[in-house]
Amino acid sequence: MKFNYAFKWAFAAIILVASGCTKDEETAVVPSSGNADFTRYIALGNSLTAGFADNGLYLSGQLNSFPNILAQQMKLAGGGEFAQPLFPANQANGSGYVRYGGLTPTGTPNLIPVTTNLGIRGSATIPGFGNVTLYTKHTGPLNNYGVPGIKLRDIKLNVYGNVNGYFERLLPGNAGTNTTTYLDFVTATPFTFFTNWLGNNDALGYATSGGVGDVLTPTADFTTMYTELINRLTATGAKGVVATVPDVSVIPFFNTVTVAAVLAGVNALRPTGVPAFTNIFIATSAGARVATAEDLIVLNFPTSLMGGATLYGLTPSNPIESRYVLDRDEVATVRAAITSYNNTIKTVAASKDLAVFDANEYLNKFKGAGITVDGVTFTTAYISGKVFSLDGVHLTPMGNAVVANELINIINAKYNATLPKVELSNYTFLKFN
Repeated sequence: MKFNYAFKWAFAAIILVASGCTKDEETAVVPSSGNADFTRYIALGNSLTAGFADNGLYLSGQLNSFPNILAQQMKLAGGGEFAQPLFPANQANGSGYVRYGGLTPTGTPNLIPVTTNLGIRGSATIPGFGNVTLYTKHTGPLNNYGVPGIKLRDIKLNVYGNVNGYFERLLPGNAGTNTTTYLDFVTATPFTFFTNWLGNNDALGYATSGGVGDVLTPTADFTTMYTELINRLTATGAKGVVATVPDVSVIPFFNTVTVAAVLAGVNALRPTGVPAFTNIFIATSAGARVATAEDLIVLNFPTSLMGGATLYGLTPSNPIESRYVLDRDEVATVRAAITSYNNTIKTVAASKDLAVFDANEYLNKFKGAGITVDGVTFTTAYISGKVFSLDGVHLTPMGNAVVANELINIINAKYNATLPKVELSNYTFLKFN
């Protein structure tokens, strides 16, 4: 999923501080796998697993994916090589992405599209699905099976290798000829350990479209599919870690442009003599109503439309369209679905004695003042929070390192391993080039 980030105001000035990182000395331990086996580790998931960041999949993001960071630590304890579907050096910018170009005079981040040295080989028109972008094919071994855009409900679709260009590039066939399902593909080669972070997109697509461009995966279907997935992954005795689905309201995509910020931006630019606006109106299925703090405005909301002759969003006769807002009722619907998804994940994991990374609970710790990890303070704030990249959804390299270290904590505790953690100061959090 890609997003358009043309927004004009509604941001406070962002102060970027290059923080030095310190870490308490730890007693040296000999890395070991405990009762796990890291000989062949595979990672299942979507864009978060693939290393997607800054609104694109590109080489340096792939190299800083949390599975790759984790795999390098596993190698210290007998783990094997970890192959990723990396874009070649001369196509290092992959699908393209956005980089940080500083702040505008009004304090708004300037995001610059990167469109050179791409790994795009063309496109294909798939009947019933439309145009699909095709990326440079990956050949050879593979351990990172992260596919941007994939949902849990897609893993048994034999057409999926034709309609998702990121999955198509992993398969030997070309678009229009593929029949291999994701579930069959990832389990075709024996493995000894896995991480699974599928399920996020089953809620995220609905949320980022304001509840109008996608649908939530029915909870009963999620349970059926997740149970089958874990049964397949553990059929030969492999151990692993499964991750829960985060609360969508945690990510900057939903917590950066607030109702209060939009009002402040509008009032700052209103003509002299025009009374201050006190309300923002949003469209709902029951008609227009006054927006509250419980309504989440998406990051790509076109704030340039506010004010002027149209009075867009400033009157009940011209409310903000539903696609730009996840209203409070939709928020409740998404959270209910996520709660059900996560109950399924935990229940199925317990039945197989697997470790669980409760990403929902963990990422919620970064709200507000955030938490300090190894001397670095992390929050869910856009850019300055260090966890989420410029698209407001995916992790920065430093954010991936934080997740990898938490996974290491969980693996060590569950499987009696002694994997060492990585030094967070070795990773960046802002893409300048």
